[in-house]
Amino acid sequence: MNFFTKVDIPTSTVQIDYKSRLAFFGSCFADNISAQFASRKFKVLANPFGTVYNPLSIAKQIQLIASGKIFGEEDVFQDMRLLPEKNACGNENCAASWFSWDAHGSLSGKSREECIAKLNAAADRARKFLQRANVVFITLGTAFVYFLKDSGIAVSNCHRQDPNMFIRKMISVDHAAEALKNIVRDLQKIKRDGILRLQALPSAQDDKSEEGSESRELHIVFTVSPLRHMSDGAHNNTLSKATLQLAIDKVIQEIAKANQTRASRNTTVTNPGQSQQNPAFVEYFPSYEIVMDELRDYRFYDSDMIHLSKNAEECIFERMAETYCNEKTREDIKQVEKFLKSANHRIQDANSPATVAFLQKMHSEAQKLERQIEGLQLGRQF
Repeated sequence: MNFFTKVDIPTSTVQIDYKSRLAFFGSCFADNISAQFASRKFKVLANPFGTVYNPLSIAKQIQLIASGKIFGEEDVFQDMRLLPEKNACGNENCAASWFSWDAHGSLSGKSREECIAKLNAAADRARKFLQRANVVFITLGTAFVYFLKDSGIAVSNCHRQDPNMFIRKMISVDHAAEALKNIVRDLQKIKRDGILRLQALPSAQDDKSEEGSESRELHIVFTVSPLRHMSDGAHNNTLSKATLQLAIDKVIQEIAKANQTRASRNTTVTNPGQSQQNPAFVEYFPSYEIVMDELRDYRFYDSDMIHLSKNAEECIFERMAETYCNEKTREDIKQVEKFLKSANHRIQDANSPATVAFLQKMHSEAQKLERQIEGLQLGRQF
């Protein structure tokens, strides 16, 4: 008798190894899973503008990156709750913090200039990474979105401002699907811009040999966060997750149909090099289903019974490795894990001969491992 329900995951076109560049956008689940990859020394970009939960805000962030947005004074606002009475200090930056509706509070600043600088640094770093990215994971948390009453603009974060400033509502499947299509379009644009930039480089400055840059393909993986938003109530949480699921399925089906149409047209083109656009490689990873069906026990949850435990995150990472990594890469991961476990051994006396010998050994093993695993970069801390 089988007492375990395993979620079947279709064969994926995505192949991840240590040469890959992986980007993650979305909810705190995206932060947690990206940390699993980063801890094993994969090249990772995680939420450059901070944690974001709804598809409209994720689409807006990626659109800003794709457009080459330069943030300025009009893109930030001052938290008026923190202003001293009548601004007695005479300095508009003396007590208030500055924020952006498009970013998490971690990108706020004590001054307008500091906040703008953080936003532009995050956008520049994300743009450069995404131009060479191989896989982008988009994790959707909720279909509920906060909109500014005055402008109707969706915000990524309310920054604890007056609730009367916002309207909160659940978007439709079509609205969510349109945002997801924009995400795919803008990520493809960023990738194309990166390819064109590399092609334009003089041979003396050509850095195409860097890992990941030689691949013209960009794979996009949508997933739904298994973390439930119980503040909405159990039923509304279910409706929200279902809206996201339906939107993802709608977009994947539309893109698959468009790819088939493009492929059939290309067969009639006499010159295959004539401005053919690369197809969109888009698929779904069932994080939500794995937790609901494979990990349906409270021992896989944190103490609040909503967030996942470390064991659950490890389980999901293992399922992702099974799906996206071949046997060799999975063996490489095991070697890296074994090395890091030894390297992170607690040192009692940093100046002792034994410690010096240990660090020399770790340095030698790190160099050996980097030679064995193409693309691996362990750092130079040994």
